[in-house]
Amino acid sequence: MATHLAAVSPAKGQPFELQRRPTPKPGPDELLIAVKSIALNPADAYMRDQGLFIPTYPTVIGFDMSGLVLEVGENVPTGSTDNDLAPSFRPGITRVAAYAASVWKSCDPDYGIFQERCLVPWQHAVPVPDEGMSWNHAATLPVAVVTSLNTWDAMGIPRMGEAAAAAPVLVYSTNTEKRDALLIWGASSSVGTMGVQTGRLLREDPNSSFAAVYATAGSANKGYVGSLGADRVFDYKDSQVVDAIVSAAKEDGLVIRHCFLATGQLAPCQAVLKSFLEEYQEGKMTKPAKIGSAPVIPSDAEVVNGVETIFVMPSNVEGERVEQFRYWIGTWLRKNLANGTIRPSPEPSVVGEGLGAINAGLDRLLRGVSCQKLIVEVAE
Repeated sequence: MATHLAAVSPAKGQPFELQRRPTPKPGPDELLIAVKSIALNPADAYMRDQGLFIPTYPTVIGFDMSGLVLEVGENVPTGSTDNDLAPSFRPGITRVAAYAASVWKSCDPDYGIFQERCLVPWQHAVPVPDEGMSWNHAATLPVAVVTSLNTWDAMGIPRMGEAAAAAPVLVYSTNTEKRDALLIWGASSSVGTMGVQTGRLLREDPNSSFAAVYATAGSANKGYVGSLGADRVFDYKDSQVVDAIVSAAKEDGLVIRHCFLATGQLAPCQAVLKSFLEEYQEGKMTKPAKIGSAPVIPSDAEVVNGVETIFVMPSNVEGERVEQFRYWIGTWLRKNLANGTIRPSPEPSVVGEGLGAINAGLDRLLRGVSCQKLIVEVAE
């Protein structure tokens, strides 16, 4: 029986242990992937230390990766037809970036990506352009893209229908007057940088309501966030940052009704949106302002009338989740990567080579990083 090396989580609060595991065979709609690079996320550390999402041990976790397709199961598109609306996966040839499905598979260890081989539903994977994209850069994409697009969906920002999916650039679309500014809080984080990039596409869509992208970041990263497409970048450490954002929007003749909290505190986001409640209520806009939160919403968070806060997670219903990922990863990301309208962000920073580097990498992540994505290169 073929085996491979894995960083196994033995128990809640325990560091990962290197063990050999049997290499699984892909089932229907699944890929077996040789993992090349792993991108670390805060959720990885919470799962290791607090047992978040994990029903039983031992297991293998992890979300963000890039790798080579080794085998495919039944029903996986392989490019044998002319349907270019679906990605294709060829064993031994196709390089992919993928978002692990382990959380939706009861943390079955075969689906965790902290190992040399793992299973992934093909809808969770995107073929990586052959020209100029490294394994490390590709690994930064899946969670950041999914979280951003999931946020727009969760906040009710319409996206183009499937009939428009073959267009050169895929963006979300509405048909209202452009008088909104979209606020990205924590824009120098991984998901925040992608929020700015996807927000830029919203702004550029002539049918959307968004006229500008506002963002917060540390002073050292304001230039980088601006280069991704933010029209105004505010220093989140400024004690007057809320007033500065509100004043800028009013100066620009805009209102802020939507905020993506990529990382940071909920309260200042609520304060910004609260400042505009009277203005868009007077305009007979009765829908609540909305915050899409990537961090878990604190149980003691203040409730602000007229401001709805939504914890952003893909659907727990299998069929719905598969369709979400098929669009976010297999359609939207694939097309926009091919067209060069988004790029991996922020820059990867390699913390080590081999699965044994994951523990130290997560410890470093917990100490705080800014405008970089920590990467572990997997050596076989």
